[in-house]
Amino acid sequence: MEIFKGIGVSPGVVVSTAVVLDAEDVSVPRRTVAPDAITEELQRIDLAVEHAIDDLTNLRDDMADSHGSDIGGIFDFHLGILRDKSILKRIRTSVETEQLAAESAVHGILQDTAAKFLGLKDKYFAERVKDVYDIERRLLRRLIGQQHEALTALSGDVAVIAHDLLPSQTAALDKRHVKGFATDVGGRTSHTAIVARAMNIPAVVGLGNATAALSNGDVVIIDGTRGMVIVHPDKDQIAEYRASERQQAKVQMELAKLRDLPAETADPPPNTYRVALEANIEFPAEISDAVEQGAEGIGLYRTEFLYLASKQEPSEEDHFAAYHDALQRLDGKPLTIRTLDLGADKYSEDQARTPEKNPFLGDRSIRMCLHDIPMFKRQLRAILRASAHGTVKVMFPMISTLMELRQAKMVLGDVMEELEDEGIPFDRDIPIGMMVEVPAAAFMAPQFAKEVDFFSIGTNDLIQYTLAVDRTNERVAGLFNPAHPAVLGLIRDVIRAAQRAKIPASVCGEMAGEPLYTLLLLGLGLHTFSMNGPDVPEVKKIIRNTTMDHARTVARKVMSFDSERQVIHYLREQTRTILPEAF
Repeated sequence: MEIFKGIGVSPGVVVSTAVVLDAEDVSVPRRTVAPDAITEELQRIDLAVEHAIDDLTNLRDDMADSHGSDIGGIFDFHLGILRDKSILKRIRTSVETEQLAAESAVHGILQDTAAKFLGLKDKYFAERVKDVYDIERRLLRRLIGQQHEALTALSGDVAVIAHDLLPSQTAALDKRHVKGFATDVGGRTSHTAIVARAMNIPAVVGLGNATAALSNGDVVIIDGTRGMVIVHPDKDQIAEYRASERQQAKVQMELAKLRDLPAETADPPPNTYRVALEANIEFPAEISDAVEQGAEGIGLYRTEFLYLASKQEPSEEDHFAAYHDALQRLDGKPLTIRTLDLGADKYSEDQARTPEKNPFLGDRSIRMCLHDIPMFKRQLRAILRASAHGTVKVMFPMISTLMELRQAKMVLGDVMEELEDEGIPFDRDIPIGMMVEVPAAAFMAPQFAKEVDFFSIGTNDLIQYTLAVDRTNERVAGLFNPAHPAVLGLIRDVIRAAQRAKIPASVCGEMAGEPLYTLLLLGLGLHTFSMNGPDVPEVKKIIRNTTMDHARTVARKVMSFDSERQVIHYLREQTRTILPEAF
């Protein structure tokens, strides 16, 4: 048995037999042709490009149909390179002047293009380099006639293990048989990871050298939730995971019965306490699954993907199309759109040109938007235009000062005036909210509450900034703890400030979806829980099987503790009585 730890980029667990793909590094020696063969080589290139464009267009359209236009749009980048006249001209010139064979010219120019991307020291382009390799291999397969046979004739369930998977390879995986995948390399923000999440396939990347430890037919456990792959698991581990899978399936069947029931406490009327359970999404295509799990709306629509899916900044129409799509899928349910929460901690073309030493403390989120008003306005115009087509709320991330909030609202007001002048309809009373995710905002919650329509507590960042812990840094990630009394005190104070100002407060960080914290958050008086869609049923079960007296008692007891260990131990005891399967 061997355990590899990597980056879980798509949650879920699979126990299956492995299909190990080789690195697929195509050997392309520099080969020249006779002068009278040049015309034929150019025709081969044209034909290969034409076929590649047709294939990628079909792949893009299929992905758009099944997972939404934003996922399908990933392959617009590929098509853009294939249609890039300067790149094609360089390839053709190599053939005409150096008398290179078609495959040698394609290999040389696209390898050179990839090297230039890497040379920009731009994390965005570093991730996009894989897309260039993807195109190169697609063209070479056409020119050389090489096909990858390993995944073309699957008859049973498998887990794919590869050194790397290109975005188009991931999109083409047969979900009927490929139950998960793991790769030696890769990152959380690559197109491959994004496609995996959209396809709902458990996936772990960045494992180092897992392919060296595996052969076809080996049993493997891919745990996309924990970012772990167990190679050659022993019988006990297999039994444990399979029992867990069976138990989880059984529990899910029971929880599914709650889907259409309200998320309200067991108190007799009129003392019943009703909360809203909503979902966090990155793509509109996730909405149907979230609603199927019982989500009553979208409490957090992360819009960063619009910026990450393409090297071009999204236009107002790109924004509007995505938001309109989301509203249509919601069919009347509310949609809370968070404005751009991007920075050097993720990446952007502009940011990467001026790398920051401490990106989490740098020019990100609302700071970046207020430094680029035209970009900010494009998104706000689209949000407001979408508000004419459904229930839309707008939410500003990482607010830390009143001045930032007021500036953001001022820009929003300017955009409203522009739309009015242009006669474009929108909701003039669109609710305006803010994320509370830095201690400064939490401490000043009473002041902020006077200026917004709702709070949304982003616990992931709030914990990070309160405890000074980068949860993505494996050396200190263990110090990241939602149960820290300082964190809980801030959450309590924000909820209280919202109650006193008579505005709703939600939690949209991971705490909202962890059953361990449901009783506590309920007892503190939380109005809305927003979480990953699959977490909704368990949270609803806890809420429906407790009373507010009990939840408040739990909250008071928790707030009397001075250590996270006490908090976790007590909450586990209390939650186990309602949802024993969660522990």
